[in-house]
Amino acid sequence: MTAAVADREIGALYASHAAWLNAWLRQRTRCPHKAADLTQDTFCRLLERADTDTPRVPRSYLATVARRLMIDDARRARVESAFLDAHATLTDGLRQPGPDQIAEAVNALLAVTRALEVLPERVRRAYLRARLEGCSHAEIAEELGVSKSMVKQYVAKAYARCYAASYGPAADPA
Repeated sequence: MTAAVADREIGALYASHAAWLNAWLRQRTRCPHKAADLTQDTFCRLLERADTDTPRVPRSYLATVARRLMIDDARRARVESAFLDAHATLTDGLRQPGPDQIAEAVNALLAVTRALEVLPERVRRAYLRARLEGCSHAEIAEELGVSKSMVKQYVAKAYARCYAASYGPAADPA
């Protein structure tokens, strides 16, 4: 399917289902502005994936895409709230971050979260226990039933993935 054909199909999908999707989202978000944004984001997501065929059950497909966007939005809001709380604690509430700083920090935190989610369980657990809980490699090795050198490798691998996620693919050593 060519890009022009895909754009026309998505345009037709928008014309026939955007009002329905907006109403569906208004019921769930209880905010007409958020519903309008999510409606537009849903169709933008479809345009980004223009290589897909027209869905057989458009409303179900649109609802699934929109539901995933709502989940992403809620996750982003939680991360933003955590960042603002941490920032306020670190600066004693004396300095508020600007919108650009907030967006940059939230994007970096979400990228790190995604990087950690795809790591094997032992690697992720070793990294989180070492970095967040301050456990020694010996403690983690005992808990996981592996050697200290293996824990060191796990932590290094996770750290490299987090670093790459924070600073872009050019920084990815793996």
